[in-house]
Amino acid sequence: MSNRRILVTSALPYANGSIHLGHLVEYIQTDIWVRFQKMQGNECHYICADDTHGTPIMLRAEREGITPEQLIDRVWHEHKADFDGFHVEFDHYGSTNSGENRECAEDIYRKLKAANLIEVRSVEQFYDPAKNMFLPDRFIKGECPKCHAKDQYGDNCEVCGATYAPTELINPYSAVSGAQPERRNSAHYFFKLSAATCQKFLREWTRSGTLQPEAANKMQEWLGSESENKLSDWDISRDAPYFGFEIPDAPGKYFYVWLDAPVGYMGGFKQFCKKITPDETTSHSTKLPKDGSQVAGYPGLPLSGAGLFDEFWKPDSNTELYHFIGKDILYFHALFWPAMLQHAGFRTPTKLFAHGFLTVNGEKMSKSRGTFITADSYLKQGLNPEYLRYYYAAKLNGTMEDIDLSLEDFVAKVNSDLIGKYINIASRCAGFISKRFDGKLGNIDSSATAEFQSALKNDEIAHCYEQRDFSRALREIMRLADVANQYIAEKKPWELAKHEGKDAELHETCSTALTLFRDLTLYLKPVLPTLAVQVESFLNIPPLIWSDIRNPLSVGHEINTYQHLMTRLDPKLIEAMVAANQESLQPMTKSHSPVRHAEAQQHPIPSSLPSLKGGEAKGMLANDGATAIPHFKKGGPGGGAPIAETISIDDFSKVDLRVAKIVNAEHVEGAEKLLKLTLDIGEEKPRTVFAGIKSVYDPEKLKGRMTVMVANLAPRKMKFGMSEGMVLAASGDSPGLFILSPDDGAQPGMKIK
Repeated sequence: MSNRRILVTSALPYANGSIHLGHLVEYIQTDIWVRFQKMQGNECHYICADDTHGTPIMLRAEREGITPEQLIDRVWHEHKADFDGFHVEFDHYGSTNSGENRECAEDIYRKLKAANLIEVRSVEQFYDPAKNMFLPDRFIKGECPKCHAKDQYGDNCEVCGATYAPTELINPYSAVSGAQPERRNSAHYFFKLSAATCQKFLREWTRSGTLQPEAANKMQEWLGSESENKLSDWDISRDAPYFGFEIPDAPGKYFYVWLDAPVGYMGGFKQFCKKITPDETTSHSTKLPKDGSQVAGYPGLPLSGAGLFDEFWKPDSNTELYHFIGKDILYFHALFWPAMLQHAGFRTPTKLFAHGFLTVNGEKMSKSRGTFITADSYLKQGLNPEYLRYYYAAKLNGTMEDIDLSLEDFVAKVNSDLIGKYINIASRCAGFISKRFDGKLGNIDSSATAEFQSALKNDEIAHCYEQRDFSRALREIMRLADVANQYIAEKKPWELAKHEGKDAELHETCSTALTLFRDLTLYLKPVLPTLAVQVESFLNIPPLIWSDIRNPLSVGHEINTYQHLMTRLDPKLIEAMVAANQESLQPMTKSHSPVRHAEAQQHPIPSSLPSLKGGEAKGMLANDGATAIPHFKKGGPGGGAPIAETISIDDFSKVDLRVAKIVNAEHVEGAEKLLKLTLDIGEEKPRTVFAGIKSVYDPEKLKGRMTVMVANLAPRKMKFGMSEGMVLAASGDSPGLFILSPDDGAQPGMKIK
């Protein structure tokens, strides 16, 4: 079978803050898959870039007194250092603020316009008269029109979960200046996603097997039946001032960042193609010939950069294109992006691979608990990045399920699997080969390798890597490690070394063990690439590729002296890391996360689409509700929100606050944000409250917890049932939503005064 030709991308991190452990799930997952493909001998290019445009970048640069270009250049180097630190190896890591990306974006726009899929219409928006700019939804705050909670964003309420237009907010104010916004009209450019040709294409494409089953089902909900047209047109423009690409022939109008961000996959690959010369490598093992001929094994591969770009992006391409993304940006990649590509005359993705979110110790990452951990802070504590690569791989199974980083389990698993099982094999046997047999291997015990040969025959590990079921792959690898350790335990080389006449058996035992260690290293190499290089040096072998599994080490092969490969993970390092992140809390005048949540898309999203906590996860990363909102002059220290108008004690006494015990907490079928809570406040019958905290809390961990609720709030009939009160929670501009709890000793029903 000829080698495959593959282009792989990860979602582009937003150039507005640091990479944290939640983001690394995606890049580590992608890197493992790419390394596996390259070990297989496939031509595989891994492309990524910083996503650099939009209002948050413009405003942050203004606050720092630098240009947007200076800001994104600085953040680019920070991101690249983070990725390098965790051994994420891109073939090219670029920027969306490039000539190549502008060229691709304008090309797609012009082709969509020529196909009569671009329309201009007037849109009413909020305008900040102090800053002289139109305000994206996430830069507008005010009182929720449904539950009247204060300081809610312009697209959804974090207290009751309601969604609405920003113009529905009560007493709105600008989160940029604090000024009261005005309503103004402006001409906007729309991609006609509602067109019959787009609807027909998307219904077929989303059912074609390109998406994971759960993602395909969600797409059908959003698209509706054949007789429905649930997708509205997509607003692809923004008004000046804006940092981005100006729309051709439309002065003062800029491409909305979510148009040119996915186009960054193309722009980044075009940059990569321009770097290719006859002296550079196009794949893991094949160099371009200097005589200008075609690459052996790839008869269709042109040598020019432009030709290579066309080979991967032309509509009839026989190459493969894979996007790794978070599930929260699925609709951009499964609706807008393929529709743009299809109707602009380009190929569409072969597959979209969506993953879930990361929790830490069962809860959303939290600065107050020290679990909002940046990549840089992890590395600065001296923690081995391959510990985290291994732990994530042990959790990932190729689905959209969320994964949890349990710090206690993290320590236990690393020490048990990597040190206790894998490294233990070499550390127990290598010394005998060096000291007793001049560093040369002897015969191999074929009976001891039977389990390994069976695994090779089944090829299950390779299949699991291909399907991104890394957790299953590692379970099989650790099963084989157990087999190797059992063999060593039975043979007891330390005992054989004490008895005369046992040298041959000792030599065979240790040689067999190191052969099995080589095989385990090969299987683990996509996950532990740096450790694999150390093992290759120790075993004195060339870089391992997948086919080497069929070639055992030969008799007489000389190894190098064993050096310690990996140390046990000290729990104190984890404690220090958590403490360091608690101590490094800063006011949110700076951004700490490369997510975008400030320019929520108003027009194209189907009515059934859930709003995301914190707004859009622009920058193509899971939104943690963290940063891009700038500080402004009004308000106090709790997150930038202005203090509400003064009330009397009589006003306050109208609110009946009670201690409530959470008797039960459960997911609500069909609800994206709500948990159903059963609350005991000392009445004969418990109350039911629907709370918009699903993204933050595991319902199992809420059971039995004490909290505070508004007991005399009028019941509200919701889609999922009657809500008989409101649970109180704290939130601000910084990440997190925290339900309130009374001090120890409080009992259900106690009145809060």
